[in-house]
Amino acid sequence: MRHVAIVGSGPAGYYTAETLQKSADVAVDVIDRLPVPYGLIRTGVAPDHQSIKAVSRRYEGVALTDNVRFVGHVSVGSDVGIDELVDLYDAVILATGAPNDRPLDIPGAALPGVIGSAAFVGWYNGHPDFADLDPPLDAPGVAVIGNGNVALDVARILAKTAQEFAGSDIVAHARDALSTSAVRHIHILGRRGPHQIAMTPKELGELAHLERASPRVDPTDLPPEGDDAMLEPGMRKSVSHLRGFAANPVAKPVTIDFDFFAMPVAIEGDGRVQRVIVERTALDADLTSRGTGETYAIDVGLVIACIGYQTPPIPGVPYEHGRGRFANDDGRILPGLYCVGWARRGPSGTIGTNKPDGARVAEMVLDDMGGGTGKAGRAGLDALLASRGVTPVTFRDWRRIEEAEVRAALGGNPREKFVTIDAMLGAIGR
Repeated sequence: MRHVAIVGSGPAGYYTAETLQKSADVAVDVIDRLPVPYGLIRTGVAPDHQSIKAVSRRYEGVALTDNVRFVGHVSVGSDVGIDELVDLYDAVILATGAPNDRPLDIPGAALPGVIGSAAFVGWYNGHPDFADLDPPLDAPGVAVIGNGNVALDVARILAKTAQEFAGSDIVAHARDALSTSAVRHIHILGRRGPHQIAMTPKELGELAHLERASPRVDPTDLPPEGDDAMLEPGMRKSVSHLRGFAANPVAKPVTIDFDFFAMPVAIEGDGRVQRVIVERTALDADLTSRGTGETYAIDVGLVIACIGYQTPPIPGVPYEHGRGRFANDDGRILPGLYCVGWARRGPSGTIGTNKPDGARVAEMVLDDMGGGTGKAGRAGLDALLASRGVTPVTFRDWRRIEEAEVRAALGGNPREKFVTIDAMLGAIGR
């Protein structure tokens, strides 16, 4: 039997396991520090996008095969070291994603009220690391920095009414806080223009159907309409939504303003965020943005930076700090050690991008392992964890946690998530 450990139970991890488990002589352990699987499917995908979260049923099918098991509530680095895993398994694959926010490097970024999108999204999705975040929602203005889908998710969640969360799995503490929010003006700031956004048509189109919020675009920020012909079809559709917002502004209590050619240069406030200083930009011939020297201020009580993510380093594993990922050669890090997904390529691509990525790295691992080396694998891991008093959460345990969440759901909602590790473990009697 050949033994593989995958560190991380998100999309990249389970897509990789899906290919590996097709080989009957391969035993796969999917290790995660949380007691619950699926990574960003559970804690990153917006709670009102349940159709996307449904992919977890595919991962469940993989997890229930005979040669794959979930090893939850085991922290690599404290409960077991990477070097120990490499000694125990024929191959170790890091599928840890990129859960850390890229820092916002401008003056005032350390003020209370400046939050990264990983933290804010984790807060409303019930990630245990961010359940106590308590973002300030007591001021009318919010600045959302970034021109991608995460920025749209954040703006949409801030703008929705309590009734619009019906059928979602937004957690109770976020639902309650948002229901009493004072936020009325949401500014989405991007350094470049409408033709350079990384927003998809579906997510943009959703803004037009919000009950109490209206998206707004300054018509003067839009390039000549004929220029849209040069865009890819999907991008052309996205820009058409922006043109519609500009042409048909609707008066509603909450506004979502797209501030294009707007580069935040400082955040100011007396003990907390009170305003963002923005410099207007222009595009050079190569479409890079440059400051024009003209600045203006936006009054806000909260700044959410949606400017990208990075993989946290692991001691002993080569790392590329500039790219925020593990140093690797097409997935190979060191002999017996690999990476996949965002941990391999950096924070780029969608959930679906991880499927071919996982399959390719899995095939590479199978080729490199050959017939195996007779390592101890999961039996060795079990013995090591037992000697340290660590009791992993199994996939059967996870299903009991999930059943308890489903039972606790409000009418019409799929679940009410546990937001602390103690509560998750309590559901299985620990």
